[in-house]
Amino acid sequence: MFTTYDVIVIGAGPAGENAADYARQRGLTAAIIEAELVGGECSYWGCMPSKALLRPTEALAAARRVPAAAAAITGEVDVEKVLRNRDAFTSNWEDKGQVDWLEGAGVELHRGHGRLVGEKVVEVIAEDGSVTRLEASEGVVIGVGTRAAHPPVAGLSDIITWDNRDITEAKEIPDRLLVLGGGVIGTEMAQAFARLGADEVTVIEALDRVLGVEEPFVSDEIVAALEAEGIAFHLGARAEQVRREGTDGPVTVTLASGDEVTGDELLVAVGRRAPTDQLGLDTIGVEPGRGGFIEVDDHLRVPGHDWLYVVGDANGRALLTHQGKYQARLVGDALAGVDVDPAWADERAVPRVVYTDPQVAAVGLTEAQAREAGHDVTTASYNVGHSAGGALLGKGTDGTAKLVIDRPRRTILGATFVGPGVGEMLHAATIAVVSEVTLEQLWHAVPPFPTVSEVWLRLLEQVRAQELGA
Repeated sequence: MFTTYDVIVIGAGPAGENAADYARQRGLTAAIIEAELVGGECSYWGCMPSKALLRPTEALAAARRVPAAAAAITGEVDVEKVLRNRDAFTSNWEDKGQVDWLEGAGVELHRGHGRLVGEKVVEVIAEDGSVTRLEASEGVVIGVGTRAAHPPVAGLSDIITWDNRDITEAKEIPDRLLVLGGGVIGTEMAQAFARLGADEVTVIEALDRVLGVEEPFVSDEIVAALEAEGIAFHLGARAEQVRREGTDGPVTVTLASGDEVTGDELLVAVGRRAPTDQLGLDTIGVEPGRGGFIEVDDHLRVPGHDWLYVVGDANGRALLTHQGKYQARLVGDALAGVDVDPAWADERAVPRVVYTDPQVAAVGLTEAQAREAGHDVTTASYNVGHSAGGALLGKGTDGTAKLVIDRPRRTILGATFVGPGVGEMLHAATIAVVSEVTLEQLWHAVPPFPTVSEVWLRLLEQVRAQELGA
């Protein structure tokens, strides 16, 4: 027996929810399938709990930077309250609020594991083993997100380690934390747990810098800031073997150099993998690529299957919640027959923020990426702390702002900011990149004084000085 909908979505994370909601707003019927919590990784084990762990100590550090306020800081954060606040942001890992939202949007929820069994046909295997068959008249959307990947390090699969879910759910702060991977999760959680009371935090990164997709100065400035807080870094260091004493004893990582580092817990944060191997893709002749990611065209459709879409992390285009929601909005409208533009912002204008202190905020291309793509570029850089607004934030607010500019077209290809709270500055840069605003037009976008955003004026002045040969 079949239950028929216009649209069936597998995965009730932010991307899946948006695809279903936008389809419903266009008058289509929609069902969504979820085996875990409605709201997905971001709500319960990613964006929200991690930022809840970071924010209290960030606020404390911001006050300490202001000389007149620093004297009033006489204690530390209440770690137990931080963890309780984190629990509140995850709704204690209950999804009733998200389910209520789905129902209010008119989207029908099916609990269980969804898998394709043919063209536009999806089976839902419930926890009790019962099976329901659903059929889509218009299309199926896959939005299953990603899970933590594990590198092929000897002994790693034999011991208990932490991934992003374990560390964002942690009930106590270990004395010694090892972090394998210097990406966003690794750097954010290293600082969060160091500030929440871990005596030793050590980051191990195989590349010679952290946050390797960003401008090189980003790594220099973040490593310097975190080392000043006592966090140790092993860069250009490949883990060769991992062992643990018993089931919950100390963990030791042996590096290719022969050095060993030991901690009480090991966070593995070396990348993500899409859980697409149990989706029944073989029944329709689709084979996921490396990392389980499913190839799509610029309309987010699987080539050769114009009824099948993949949104969010599972297509591998841009592994960020806001970009998955962007893709899903396009797909929800497309399923209703609306003529929508192909997706391109998820490749050319991706805004990304690392919520360390200082923060890293970037959009578009780095200088190296722009040159590799064949652009004739010029750049401008300025110290965020040298703006009037930056100086008012207090001591230790230095950080680099950089624009990557298409020289002949005089438009912004990319922007990067390092400094306290610079994530809130990023949308202006995103608009400039997306809208291809020229330098001449930007001169008329006058930043208010005294704000950190005045750095935009200083960057334009840098370009002008270069052009004048000053």
